[in-house]
Amino acid sequence: MSVLAISITTVALAEIGDKTQLLSLLLASRYRKPLPIIAAIFLATIANHTVAAWLGVLVSDLLSPAVLKWVVVVSFIAMALWVLIPDKLDEDESISNRGPFVASFIAFFIAEIGDKTQIATSILGAQYADALMMVVLGTTIGMLLANVPIVIIGKLSAERLPLAMIRKVTAALFAILAVSAAIY
Repeated sequence: MSVLAISITTVALAEIGDKTQLLSLLLASRYRKPLPIIAAIFLATIANHTVAAWLGVLVSDLLSPAVLKWVVVVSFIAMALWVLIPDKLDEDESISNRGPFVASFIAFFIAEIGDKTQIATSILGAQYADALMMVVLGTTIGMLLANVPIVIIGKLSAERLPLAMIRKVTAALFAILAVSAAIY
């Protein structure tokens, strides 16, 4: 599988039921202007994931290949366990008083700091340091694939998704990525 496909799949799956997806729903219902919200999600994700992937590369440069391999394996196992825990959204009123683009950009950038998808992006950056642009592009596409439908469809989409089952499948996929990283 290509670096781009792995990055898209990893983040799109990790994002299902994540707090930024809940944030998308909140912003869509509050502002009812999907285009500025989607543009903000795109730009905030590019900025955040570029930094995350770059930090992953820096960490990978400091570690030997053997140590890095096991850091990646343990990280994927941690991600598998983490996605099983549902996220909650804490609403920040100071951000919500701004227009849809500014509020969405600030909220998404902040919400992504230390989030599952940012950690996954750092792991992917460390693992695929020679294809950093593909990692950032893929993780951004994955973020958009998970959040744009929520912005467009809104609450109807969120209520119909079987999030508990999706979390279990996502956890299994991260476990498979851990095993794959351990083998290769």
